[in-house]
Amino acid sequence: MKPFGKVVLGGCLGTLLAFILVNLIFFGILGSALSSIGKESQPSVPKNAILKIDLSQPLAEQGGEKFNFNPLAGSASMATSVSLLSAVRALEVAATDPQIRFVYLKADGLTMDIAQAEELRAALKQFRESGKPVIAYSQTLSAGNYYLASVADKVILNAYGDVMISGMSSELMYYKDLIDHLGIDIQLIRHGKYKSAGEPYIKSEMSAENKEQYETMLGTIWSTIADAVAESRDFTAEQFNEWIDNLSVTNAEAAKEKGLVDELWYDDQVREYFQTLCDVKKVKDLKYVGLKDYAAAKVKPNVRAKEKIAVIYADGQIVMDDKGNGNIGNNFAREIAKARQDSSVKAVVFRVNSPGGSVQASAAIEHEIALLKACKPVVASYGGYAASGGYWISCGADKIFSDKTTLTGSIGVFGLIPSFGKALKKNVHLNVYEVSTHKHGSLASGMSPLDPEEEAFMQKHIDATYEDFVSRVAAGRSLTTEAVDAIAQGRVWAGGDAIKIGLVDELGGLTDALRYAATLAGLDNYQTVEYPAVVPVYDQLLASMNETGTEQDIRSTSMPDAAARTASWLLGLDGPEVVARMPEIRISLK
Repeated sequence: MKPFGKVVLGGCLGTLLAFILVNLIFFGILGSALSSIGKESQPSVPKNAILKIDLSQPLAEQGGEKFNFNPLAGSASMATSVSLLSAVRALEVAATDPQIRFVYLKADGLTMDIAQAEELRAALKQFRESGKPVIAYSQTLSAGNYYLASVADKVILNAYGDVMISGMSSELMYYKDLIDHLGIDIQLIRHGKYKSAGEPYIKSEMSAENKEQYETMLGTIWSTIADAVAESRDFTAEQFNEWIDNLSVTNAEAAKEKGLVDELWYDDQVREYFQTLCDVKKVKDLKYVGLKDYAAAKVKPNVRAKEKIAVIYADGQIVMDDKGNGNIGNNFAREIAKARQDSSVKAVVFRVNSPGGSVQASAAIEHEIALLKACKPVVASYGGYAASGGYWISCGADKIFSDKTTLTGSIGVFGLIPSFGKALKKNVHLNVYEVSTHKHGSLASGMSPLDPEEEAFMQKHIDATYEDFVSRVAAGRSLTTEAVDAIAQGRVWAGGDAIKIGLVDELGGLTDALRYAATLAGLDNYQTVEYPAVVPVYDQLLASMNETGTEQDIRSTSMPDAAARTASWLLGLDGPEVVARMPEIRISLK
């Protein structure tokens, strides 16, 4: 047997070598991912170029570089996205740019939400008014990419391409049976019969009210899509819907026969057509410029203008602690204060893309918006979501612009109170005993359910918060509280319906809101600035190396509490906090 000291020394040396090796691998991966930062040359636009828009490339509310690092998988990558505003402005510039011959829309894959697609489609339609064509080519047509492709002057489908247009759907998962099986007690306290964010935890099937709001909401969004497609093509929305219901468009030939597409070509035939449009003899003479590069080369800030319009991006769920995690909260509220304190900022466009969240954080953000509005015009622009807390923070704007497909409203409040005491006993044989100094000392502890007095207390709190929410909306929208209550109750509305009931003022996108803000401020010459600033890659790296708060909480608490937090984390339960948040709605365009 080897001496004990040698064994210990060998183990230590092995551990040290492993540590060094892991660090070498880590920094090698990191160096590879970061080495290109700042080294890319300024993109150039060739003469006689084709502006290529690839729908599979990411389009974001606020563009920039995003660093992704997974130490367990040993992978690191850098993704660059174009902002929606840059994309729309790039098309505006390209319309009069003599270097651009036409737009090539590579319509395969769709990495943007429906509201962003609506705004990009409007920009493509406006580009066509310049007399330059938009040519769309796709290997496979789905409802999502066809919605964009249909705006083109010519829609080309691969000669053996697939057509998978079957409509729109949204699937909801209900957890009650699983929760009952685990022995977890869930109490939902809410105000609003349509407030369905907590419904999957207390029901096994969809309520009649929730089904009603989903059918209306999806119907409005689909009508927007079908009407736009029919306007661009030589058939009616009724015909389009009939073909989808009857599964009549089964292949490429059927798509051309019914007028969904103009040509059935292979890749080489498309390139030959491009040669004709560009008046070149060889394929190698075709010059392409991607949307990202074109925007970088041509969309420049108007730095000579001293006066500014700030675009403030409220993008993400509303939480109290929003430091470096892609959400909005108290730190975001301070960004609003910066725009207010900048004397060169003459107006603000408040771009909201949020499903809501914490009531307390929503109130903090709304407070800053009210201070801002007192000294500068504030115009709200709604993206994919501006619902519940997202509507709370923006309903006081001077004017609200919304896309037809935006999900908004959801004026309601709820609290979800889970208790894990029975589940711990049933599943892991842990017994939890609570000792309190007062009758309700263990209120919302997560171990025992609320008693009737506690439930009444929480309901009173929820009702008061709802009434305050309704009052704020009434004041912001110049409506009576009775009128707001009639359209509230937690109901989610599509933008196309929201304008009919007074929740929004105008249908339009971000650039429409910017133009209106400039009019309010009396500006003809201005530059746009963005808040908050895009997070530098180095800061993203530091954030990715930190543990998440959930993991820290689980490891730093007692065993029963850690088990409860783990179960809460896995089920997506946030505990007893009162929230104004819409349900998670996932819409599939097929």
